[in-house]
Amino acid sequence: MRVVNYSEFRNHLAENLNAVNDDKEIVVVSRVQGKNVVVMDLDEYNSIQETLHLLSTKANRKRLEESIQEMAKGKSAKHKLIEK
Repeated sequence: MRVVNYSEFRNHLAENLNAVNDDKEIVVVSRVQGKNVVVMDLDEYNSIQETLHLLSTKANRKRLEESIQEMAKGKSAKHKLIEK
């Protein structure tokens, strides 16, 4: 995680945004007047949101935990993808 002040973020905008996208770096922009903000890659954000959604209900969490346990015990099987 990289922490920069607002001026540094603005002065090196392209470099900071490239670090976010290319290196999956999370940049915290600290501000003297105002709350700090986080800049992160959109794919990373979407992944977090999907995980939160999948874990949002007790039933989903339970099913996912059971599936992980089955895989850990070797109770899974590989299949070829269906080609169209």
